[in-house]
Amino acid sequence: MRVGVVDIGTNSTRLLIADVDGTDVEQIERRTTVNNLGRGVDHTNVLCSDAIDDACRVIADYKARYEELGAERILAIATSAVRDADNGEAFIAELRERFAMDASLLTGEEEAHLTYLGATAQRPGDETTLVFDIGGGSTEFVVGTAEADGVVSVDVGCVRLAEA
Repeated sequence: MRVGVVDIGTNSTRLLIADVDGTDVEQIERRTTVNNLGRGVDHTNVLCSDAIDDACRVIADYKARYEELGAERILAIATSAVRDADNGEAFIAELRERFAMDASLLTGEEEAHLTYLGATAQRPGDETTLVFDIGGGSTEFVVGTAEADGVVSVDVGCVRLAEA
C-alpha cells in the first residue's frame, strides 16, 4: 500500500511517501519545508494565523504530490508547537476537514517512541541504542534494545531557545 505521512513540527513540515508491505518500507519521496509553525507559541500560547496559513500552503503542496503519486492512505502527525498551543486541537480539526487526512496530535512520549522506531528500524534488535531528536519545540531521548525501554521528552528545542 502506498502511504503518505506528513510530520508537522515546530520548525518544519515533512512529507514521506512510501510503499509499505508488512514491515517492508520502500521510500518513494521525501521532502522537508521549513515554515516555522511554532513561531511565538512560547510567548502567546497560540499558533498565529500567518503560521497556520504558511503550514496549510505547504500541506496543500504535499497533498497534490501524494495524490499525484497515488497514496492510498494519508496520515498527518503534529508535535510540540501544536501540542502546546491553545488552538492546537482546532488546527488539527482544520487539517482533517480541509485536507481529508487522518490528522493527530502526538504526546511527547508518542513522538519519542516513533522517533526510536524510525531510527532503529535497520539495527539489530539485540543492540542497546540511545536516540535523541532535537526538534524545534522539544527534544526526545529514548534508549532501548528491541523496543524503547526508557523515554523522556522535554520542552527544549531550537526554536524555543532562539526565541527565549
